[in-house]
Amino acid sequence: HVRCGLKNETIASEKGFHLDLCRSIAAVLLGNPDNFVGVPVSVQTRFVKLNDRDVDLLLWGDTHTIEREVREQTTGAGFTFSSPYYYDGLAYYGTETFVDCAEKEQRYGHCSSLRICVLEGTSNQEFLESTFPSNFIFPSSWMDLESRIKNGTCNAFAGDRSGLLVIKTWGIYPKELVLGNKLRTKEPLAIVTRNSDREFSDVINWVVQGLYYGEEQGLTRNSSLCQNYKSLTSLVSDLNFMNGVYCVGNYGEIIFGDRYLTAEESNRGMNQINDGGNGMLYATPFGELGREGNFPPDLDITSGTLLDDIRKRERLNCGVIVPNGSDEQLIEDGNKLFGMSIDYCHTLAAAIFYGESNSVTLTSYSESDNGGFDALNNGVIDVLAGARVHKKYDFGGFHFSTPYFYGNETDIGDLNMFSFATRDGDVVFASFANTIILATMYAQESGVASKQMPFMSIFGFDLGWALKDAIQYSGSYGDMYSRNFDNVEEEKRGRNVLNNNGGPQIHSFPGLFP
Repeated sequence: HVRCGLKNETIASEKGFHLDLCRSIAAVLLGNPDNFVGVPVSVQTRFVKLNDRDVDLLLWGDTHTIEREVREQTTGAGFTFSSPYYYDGLAYYGTETFVDCAEKEQRYGHCSSLRICVLEGTSNQEFLESTFPSNFIFPSSWMDLESRIKNGTCNAFAGDRSGLLVIKTWGIYPKELVLGNKLRTKEPLAIVTRNSDREFSDVINWVVQGLYYGEEQGLTRNSSLCQNYKSLTSLVSDLNFMNGVYCVGNYGEIIFGDRYLTAEESNRGMNQINDGGNGMLYATPFGELGREGNFPPDLDITSGTLLDDIRKRERLNCGVIVPNGSDEQLIEDGNKLFGMSIDYCHTLAAAIFYGESNSVTLTSYSESDNGGFDALNNGVIDVLAGARVHKKYDFGGFHFSTPYFYGNETDIGDLNMFSFATRDGDVVFASFANTIILATMYAQESGVASKQMPFMSIFGFDLGWALKDAIQYSGSYGDMYSRNFDNVEEEKRGRNVLNNNGGPQIHSFPGLFP
């Protein structure tokens, strides 16, 4: 069976999309959606229990941040996050007057009585502490939360909007309480696994991709196609990833089905399939990159890693794919994408070597063979830029960063996505490389120059200026795109613009089926 770390309330209610996601994983891994055990974990213990192998994964509504990917606070360990199953954000629930105060961040007049409860130990608490004085904030346990709302200690509750929707359905709070619509933060909620279990983490992520794919293709829950395995496959890449859809439901059925939410509450926002009508660039939140006390000056998580080796040899070896054209537009964009990939190699070098962007050896590889991936696998290169995301490579011992270029496909087939590829075993370097790609998107999203980029000590204080050095060379994502694609207007860039309007963000990775 699969051991899913869940909230007590989810286990007790025996329903909810977290439980259905766990059932989907069991259906794919073991051929039976009921072959799982829900293990209760709390806000304080969830990462500890995962790190100690008391659970196999967390389905708790955890936000993917780079901080947690590299060094989570309670364990000092890094974790792997699936593609988001829900793009969420902090919202407020409570008395209408004080929800309005909280959304406007007002603290004077009648708003001086604002008191906000928030679950302790969450990224939402971190946001509030940067937004309101401490006397406005009441970090609370689940046990304390209900009583504090009911006895008036708090007149508003801050939490992920998806979680607040679920709480609203419990019916334990007064009916006059309202749920605000403004999202104050970016909270991509993902399934969490251990960094040491890369193959298992890949399986979990492809279960999520299968649910996306099911909705894209119009495949729905169908008990007649729900396959009860008679034997388990020896290759995890051969698992039936559609079993999660047929046994439990596709992405839309699980997350937004009428089993849990009303039509009004099911406003999907970013949680819809992207058909090319808006941008898909999304910078995963950094979290606290330089939290005082969490990253002591003598901490060096890079010691003995590939990132350490690269710094000692004073040279980054970056392979660059010359893309094949699967359609006319991609053929036309090939050289431009190649230039952008080279740009990202130099940006990564600048981040590693204190701004020296030329401390990189570039080697080009044709996409028509596997030369680039062979070179990466054999250690000839450290990273492969312009790598096309695909299931066969993901299960072939490689890890893909956040894509930095998307194709313009609008049909229901595979979508071309291009990114950095690294080796599965190079966990720290993979996170570092991914952070640099995200930095270019963050710089555009925040409208900041290199000097305003955050200090980053999670990879060691020697690399504290890495984000500043990277953006000093590259500029923002928009700057890089303009340099390599001849100043194409944003409205003509398809998916290659920031998703700032809350439009559809969901799309499956290529390769689920030949």
